[in-house]
Amino acid sequence: MSKVTDLVKRLFIGRALRSTQLHEQLLPKRIALPVFASDALSSVAYAPQEILVILSLAGVSFYNFSPWVAVAVVVVMLTVVASYRQNVHAYPSGGGDYEVATVNLGPNAGLTVASALMVDYVLTVAVSVANGVDYVGATIPYVAEHKPLVAIAIVVLLTLVNLRGIRESGAAFAIPTYAFMFAVLGLIVWGSFRVLVLGDELHAPTAGYEIVAEQSNLTSFAAAFLILRAFSTGCAALTGVEAISNGVPAFRKPKSKNAATTLLMMGLVAVTMFVGIISLGLASGVKVADPAVAFRDVLIDGRPAGPGYYQQPIISQVADAVFGNGSLPFFVISAVTALILFLAANTAFNGFPVLGSILAQDRYLPRQLHTRGDRLAFSNGIVILAAGACLLLWGFEADVSRLLNLYIVGVFVSFTLSQIGMVRHWSRHLRTETDPKVRHQMYRSRTINFFGGVMTGVVLVVVLLTKFTHGAWIVCVAMPVLFLMMKGIHRHYENVARELAADDSVVDESILPARNHAIVLVSKIHKPTLRALAYARATRPSKLEAITVGVEGAEARELQEEWERRGIPVPLKTLDSPYREITRPILEYVKSLRRRSPRDVVSVYIPEYVVGHWWEHILHNQSALRLKGRLLFQPGVMVISVPWQLHSSDRLKGRPEPLAPGAVRRPRREAARDEDIKA
Repeated sequence: MSKVTDLVKRLFIGRALRSTQLHEQLLPKRIALPVFASDALSSVAYAPQEILVILSLAGVSFYNFSPWVAVAVVVVMLTVVASYRQNVHAYPSGGGDYEVATVNLGPNAGLTVASALMVDYVLTVAVSVANGVDYVGATIPYVAEHKPLVAIAIVVLLTLVNLRGIRESGAAFAIPTYAFMFAVLGLIVWGSFRVLVLGDELHAPTAGYEIVAEQSNLTSFAAAFLILRAFSTGCAALTGVEAISNGVPAFRKPKSKNAATTLLMMGLVAVTMFVGIISLGLASGVKVADPAVAFRDVLIDGRPAGPGYYQQPIISQVADAVFGNGSLPFFVISAVTALILFLAANTAFNGFPVLGSILAQDRYLPRQLHTRGDRLAFSNGIVILAAGACLLLWGFEADVSRLLNLYIVGVFVSFTLSQIGMVRHWSRHLRTETDPKVRHQMYRSRTINFFGGVMTGVVLVVVLLTKFTHGAWIVCVAMPVLFLMMKGIHRHYENVARELAADDSVVDESILPARNHAIVLVSKIHKPTLRALAYARATRPSKLEAITVGVEGAEARELQEEWERRGIPVPLKTLDSPYREITRPILEYVKSLRRRSPRDVVSVYIPEYVVGHWWEHILHNQSALRLKGRLLFQPGVMVISVPWQLHSSDRLKGRPEPLAPGAVRRPRREAARDEDIKA
């Protein structure tokens, strides 16, 4: 079984890497951009459309507000990018928003940010994959009919790729991400050239459609609220910006400089694509409505579109208007858009495990999340992220509209607290800095972070007000639950550390037992028993005795007679068991020894079989396992297993150690070479 498991693991994940090869996994800027920016870049596939969808609730006339909404989103995006460039220079360790908030605002603020980011990372995977499945489902009916199942399969595939290591997954995802960037930028350049230079009129497939307003005759307050809701939905374009600040350790040196440069490139490309798509969409007359009611609210030639109506995404409609339906560029853009939505989840697969590792190092999450796997990735964090995303996709049936309402709340919580923390960071350093040039730079950085904090704080309030009843309340519940869970884990680790701490000045007398009372458990006289007796005698305990449980009187007498006949130099004591129990009589006897001599340690030697087949474990050692499980909770009792290898275990001799996440193993050829050298 171990051979099969090893083969499967090597097939899907690859050969294990040494810890010393970690530097080889660091990323140059050309690979880091697609690895960390795919989420932010992919948002242009749905953020412009979602703005128009919300405004369409009041009719097509409200599309006139979309340029102003887009400008507001762009201002926030550029502000956040500029703010995070300060973050990566000030805190290059990879803690990102969590570290900034913890250092400057305290542990509770840091945990709040961590809770928000963890929720947002899981939602990033779910939303991106669900949106990608929607694009594919438009052309493949089977995918549309089995959306949750296909989405979960995609998450599993992304998980396997990321388990192979950050460098390998980055190389695999770089080409599709760059293809999406160049395809969309080419679409924007050619479309703008046709409109501005050639004077062509672009016509989207839905340009002649009408949309029935669900909310007509809105009051000024209601209209403002609807516009704010469109703005909050469009701010989904900002998700993923924080990923680079959390992934600074993955960059090649100089880490901070390379991370800041990559962040700037990502911001400029994302803004260009966002503005270009929504501008060409408006110029070509794109009409989009809420997908749930589009069949009813979209009118074609004055009649409802009907149940079979499929609403093309905004990028597909713009590509149709610019290049023509059925053209090669149209199909290329549709294909790379669907692909980038799947790959956008990769940003979370790189951010979540790193954040989990830092939280585990700070004792807020289980320590296993700080362990690197075979390919030097944080495998446990990757698996947990995938499991959470799969649960969301299954629970919400991979419905983008429902999942999107949960989105961006968490990320704007982290944005806001991080920028407030950076303002305090610069204020603290300004108190001690005397160099005028450096102080000027600090004042500029503080101003940027202050403006970023105000902007993201306003957006957070807007998001909560406009999305709370549409599903955002779930995130508002999930974050406190995660917060309290991490506080509980931290409290447990701190209590254990205090309990186990050794005092240098005082010697704990309970650690130094007066005597060692050794007990060897005997079921019958055979080789394992004799080995356990020999080992116990070799340890030279203060007192040594053998114990057997007399379930059947005749068997107990025969064992006693054989014991005396063999002349075994260890006294044998028989414990009565009228109810045929094995564990309880031994446990009671050990407790009685401890009561009589509390300062004595009792060492219990248990002979155990070592077997070579999984089914043999079921047939042997069950009593020993139950007894050990009970004895381990008894203070002052040591449990020693004395193994006896059966012939079936010979098949495992010489086999390499079982594979475990985080273990550094040598390739078999290297191990064989070392054995030859020794020979």
